[in-house]
Amino acid sequence: MTEKSSPAAIGTPPASRTAPGEHPGGPGGRGNPTGSPALMAIMGSACISASAVFMKLSGTNAGTAAFLRCALALLVLAPLTWREMRRLGPRPRRHQLMDLGAGVLLGVDMVFWAASVVHVGAAVSTVLLNIQVVFFPLLARVLTGTPLTRGFLLLAPLMLLGVALAGGAIGQARTGSDPLAGVLYGIAAGLAYAGYLLLMRMGGGQRHTIAPVGLSTAAAAATAAVLGGLWTGIDLDPGWPAWGWLITLALVGQVLAWLLITSALPRLPPNVGAALLLLQPVMAFGLGTLIGERPTPTQAAGCALVIAAVWYNSRPTGPRADP
Repeated sequence: MTEKSSPAAIGTPPASRTAPGEHPGGPGGRGNPTGSPALMAIMGSACISASAVFMKLSGTNAGTAAFLRCALALLVLAPLTWREMRRLGPRPRRHQLMDLGAGVLLGVDMVFWAASVVHVGAAVSTVLLNIQVVFFPLLARVLTGTPLTRGFLLLAPLMLLGVALAGGAIGQARTGSDPLAGVLYGIAAGLAYAGYLLLMRMGGGQRHTIAPVGLSTAAAAATAAVLGGLWTGIDLDPGWPAWGWLITLALVGQVLAWLLITSALPRLPPNVGAALLLLQPVMAFGLGTLIGERPTPTQAAGCALVIAAVWYNSRPTGPRADP
């Protein structure tokens, strides 16, 4: 993703961007005392990459997984949000509305993404979610007027081809999977996720780091309860070991992951943040193989094409800054 199309760039207030030649930690390259933002982004990506595996191992349906991961996460996020708002005061109403809107889209994303995991597996579904790289610039063009780059126009068809191959809609699919449903659910999840990223980015650049995650997670839980309840139903007593995997999913893939990422991205140059988030599908693909998933050669080629397209679009496009 380029400066104009990456989630780390669009809608970011000028004050929160890193100036050319300046390190994210501040003038003179001083690090932030709370830790390295690059390391935080890597750790956040690792947490998210494991989410599909946790969800699959839970054996629950899409609605149950999406709702319970958010509801369980709120048990941790709610007191942290309350504490932060007491210390810093409430976020402006406009940003709270953006958080709520982002959370609705996140809930839609989680339900469809969980359905994609069921139909095509943990590894492939996480790669499919990267279709947001195509949707994000298009939404930004419509909502913020950000122009589309030439590189995006050239890479978007390759990205779509990679998604079709990865999901098995073109070529040979993994035995027991449902490639058409998996790709369609993955595309729907990617579109919702792109909208979530855009709204969270437009509402970023403020002092609060926990409140946006807490409020958007609450909205996501409500949305998942409605959508998941109407579509697949929600099992409030999935039993063990399902509870164990869902609790891990909530704490690692929801709370820890997004607290790390939302804290790290505003402190990183846009192209660096986008490149580090690209570790998600790579690590998810590896974790999927560890639990016995064996994508076909054409699916593996599609995954590689998607990852390569995102990596190419994540390169810095301007002249390199002096150290």
